Amino acid sequence: MEGGWERARHISRRVARGAADAGRATVRATKATAGGTVRATKATASGTARAGKATARGARGVGKAARKLTYAGGAGRTGLGRLIELSAGNSACDALVTVALASTVFFGVPVGEARGSVALYLVITMVPFALLAPFVGPILDRFRSGRRYVMAGTLFGRGLLCFAMAAAVGPGDLPTLFIGALGVLVLSKAYNVSRAAIMPSVLPADITLVSANARVALFTLVSAGVAVPLGAGLTAWLGSAAILRVAMVGFLLLGVVAVRLPRHVDSPDTEEEGAAPRWRTLLKVGPAVAEAVWANVAIRLFSGFLLFFLLFLVQDEAVPWLAAAEPWARDPFFDIPKTIALLAGAAGLGGLAGAVVANWTRNNAPQLIVLVTLALTAVTAIVTAIFFGVWTALLISLVAAFAQELGKLALDAIVQREIGEEVRSSTFGVVEAVLQLAWVFGGLVGLVLSLTESSLAGLVALAVALTAALGWLLISRRKRVRATKAKLRRQRAEAPADAAPGHPSPGHPSPGHPSPDHAATAHPSTGHASPAHTAPDDASPGYAGPGSSDEVSPYDRTVPNGEQPPRKEKLDSTKPLTNPNG
Repeated sequence: MEGGWERARHISRRVARGAADAGRATVRATKATAGGTVRATKATASGTARAGKATARGARGVGKAARKLTYAGGAGRTGLGRLIELSAGNSACDALVTVALASTVFFGVPVGEARGSVALYLVITMVPFALLAPFVGPILDRFRSGRRYVMAGTLFGRGLLCFAMAAAVGPGDLPTLFIGALGVLVLSKAYNVSRAAIMPSVLPADITLVSANARVALFTLVSAGVAVPLGAGLTAWLGSAAILRVAMVGFLLLGVVAVRLPRHVDSPDTEEEGAAPRWRTLLKVGPAVAEAVWANVAIRLFSGFLLFFLLFLVQDEAVPWLAAAEPWARDPFFDIPKTIALLAGAAGLGGLAGAVVANWTRNNAPQLIVLVTLALTAVTAIVTAIFFGVWTALLISLVAAFAQELGKLALDAIVQREIGEEVRSSTFGVVEAVLQLAWVFGGLVGLVLSLTESSLAGLVALAVALTAALGWLLISRRKRVRATKAKLRRQRAEAPADAAPGHPSPGHPSPGHPSPDHAATAHPSTGHASPAHTAPDDASPGYAGPGSSDEVSPYDRTVPNGEQPPRKEKLDSTKPLTNPNG
């Protein structure tokens, strides 16, 4: 009996020791697990912190590089750098609104219904420009002394419209969405008009107008290109309403930035009180501006037509690489989504190339640049109509975006150079409205011709229209040049016959009394006298020549005997060194 008790006590002691060992092992395992968890948490936290610091350093590096580019060439001193940053932010917010509205209205709609929705959208965007075009420009000209606040008002207004559209996304209130999109579009065009009108005010002495416009366009295209995929991803994750609210916050912050632009952006109102407002039409902008506008109208028609024509041809599978009767004969790579993505990528690349080329060309003959871009589009349309395929479709998409960007930048430079500041906003308002209407009309024509499902018919019609527009502009330009040369020859032939001793003719003024029509202007660097610029022979009554303004700069004064015009003894270091001949 005692042996049994001993064995039981021995077993119980061994069980107790095993339990104690298990408890100690559990404690050690728990401590090890806790230590490992703590170490893993610390490693994760430190890794996250290092990644955050690296991201912050990368963001700061990108920001510094962007600031160095935007402020280069004296742009930071005159305010051009701030204007570029403001325009880049404005473009990014517009891109977010576009992505949010596209995912709300157009995606997931059958092809037949999408044509009707797109046509309705195009008509709705055409009506306000036809109605508001005569008023936007003069209104902006009336507020030249407060252009910063006008730009800020366009940004604040779009922020409020984004808030209203975000509230309308949930219940699917399409009228509110269309009205809001319309208001955003109109205010965006008003911002672009104001921005283009103040460009000469912030132009540094070492940068030309074409280069400054190209720099703004380049940064706006890059910011929009970054915002579109980011907005698409956030829309798929958070929804359209959230993206519209993000755009609202962005517009409100940009409005504050617009108010803080340099004060010299605002120009004083120099018109006399009670004077009738000056209205601008295409008949009152002078031959140089009118020629550039008509060339850009043809390019915008080409761009709008091509966008909707190719889009619906691809969706209807009416293009050669998608129209094979047998599924096995079709190209396995170029399906509908990939084709649309490639066309969009080619268009984006063409726009960037246009901005880069405009910056490279500097200010060399913007009139010639406009005509060359129109000729390039006509030749590309002809080649595409003959050899239509996937590669020519990509080529024509790239050329269309390239020509639209480069032609518009050259047109802006011509308007900024040829039109006086007192009516510059009115001119830009008319130009923007005409170009928008041309793009919309081209898009409607492309929608209609896409119903034929024939790529040859649409492209041939497009090539004929572009060639006719180019021929008409070249013939008109040739006639104008011949008329001007004939007039100069008549004046030179009549001048010796009318001249008499002691009574100099208008074409040959005496050294002490230069004629107002043929004044000698001293070149600022050489001092040699040269004939002053006069308006062309066929200029309309409202034509404003280059550098026309109410004030006369030292370089525009007439001086006798080819002497140097008076210059300031010392530059004022507190004022921005803007280009006097901008």
